[in-house]
Amino acid sequence: MPNPRLRSSVWWRKWGKEIAIGAAGFTIFLLALKSTSWKKESDLDLNRVSIQSDPALIDLTLLPNAKDRGAVCLDGSPPGYHLQKGFGSGSNSWLLHIEGGGWCDTLASCSSRKVTALGSSDHMDHQVSFSGILSDGKSQNPDFFNWNKVKIRYCDGASLAGNMENEAQNGTTLFFKGQLIWEAIMDELLSVGLANARQALLSGCSAGGLATLIHCDDFRELLPKGATVKCLADAAFFLDEKDVSGKPSMRSFYHDVVAIQGVAKSLHKDCILRMESSQCLFPQQVIKNIKTPLFLVNPAYDFWQIQNVLAPSSSDPHHYWLKCKLNIQNCDPSQIEILQGFRTALLNALSDFQHNKDGGMFINSCFIHCQTWMANTWHSPKSPRIGNKTIAEAVGDWFFDRRAVKEIDCPYPCNPTCYNMVFG
Repeated sequence: MPNPRLRSSVWWRKWGKEIAIGAAGFTIFLLALKSTSWKKESDLDLNRVSIQSDPALIDLTLLPNAKDRGAVCLDGSPPGYHLQKGFGSGSNSWLLHIEGGGWCDTLASCSSRKVTALGSSDHMDHQVSFSGILSDGKSQNPDFFNWNKVKIRYCDGASLAGNMENEAQNGTTLFFKGQLIWEAIMDELLSVGLANARQALLSGCSAGGLATLIHCDDFRELLPKGATVKCLADAAFFLDEKDVSGKPSMRSFYHDVVAIQGVAKSLHKDCILRMESSQCLFPQQVIKNIKTPLFLVNPAYDFWQIQNVLAPSSSDPHHYWLKCKLNIQNCDPSQIEILQGFRTALLNALSDFQHNKDGGMFINSCFIHCQTWMANTWHSPKSPRIGNKTIAEAVGDWFFDRRAVKEIDCPYPCNPTCYNMVFG
């Protein structure tokens, strides 16, 4: 675990672009929670952000036989997941959540991940607590609390989509087998009850949300035809936009991820025929081919995208954007105008999806990244709301067809219910 005293400004200077983009996402968010405060009308105790009561600890299950089929983490260790069995009316319902953790785009950055939980099950916590969308508490998770719930660990660095021959780096071997990890974990879960699911929701955060988009239709095909199967991607709508210096930094980065890890084999063939394969990794292109009902949760001012897609350090040599990236309240009027343009780009990218009759969305105006995995942003008295609905309520309404859900917030700073990250 990161040192609680480590300040976000320190890791910002120390790690720079490669970690900020290559191994960021959910990982940087977790690190930030250790070293930052949350800003609202009143201060919030960080100890209550993700846990409102003492949840049970859920054991890690490894797949040792996965090695026989080549389904291994970057370092060759077996992949894993955490399973909490459902009960009562939820015994035949399943909710899967793929954790996030960014991507790696070079042999060096992928090698660095091998000594972390993002590249090796040897470094994963053997027990984790479930909260937010994975909680078994009805007050925290009203629609899914008694379902079978699975947290899928993320250890391939390519959104469970890599499929390349092994590569040597400094005398050691890297394994790019994310696609095989996905298949092995699905086979395992099918054998322990998923095959009998009557309802199922595949979800994920950040890079795990992108994995959800990539594998959504595959997931539908694995389950009984009569089952209700849907997908939910949280903070996964990464934009194919130029940064503040006019460079396509994220497109270049995705190009390298796809090339080094063989991701193109996991992307939709129709998209690959139309454009360069790395562009097909962007959600705007992925969702065009998804047939399974899909829900998108995304902040219009996703701090990770502002920090790494819109204004990466490489595009801001004089640190004009630094204070703004650490606290949206520090942004000057010209920066706010650019942020509003970034929000418009998101809504434009979602314009076709807004007319998808089976789709749902919750686009709020918060400076945050993932929101489904924490109690206080998923469903609590203090949760962000649009139209007086929490994210959990909106997702539940959509999943159970209680109403159509296409929630788009007004522009910042209009929503007083937002939780906005503040980096120290």
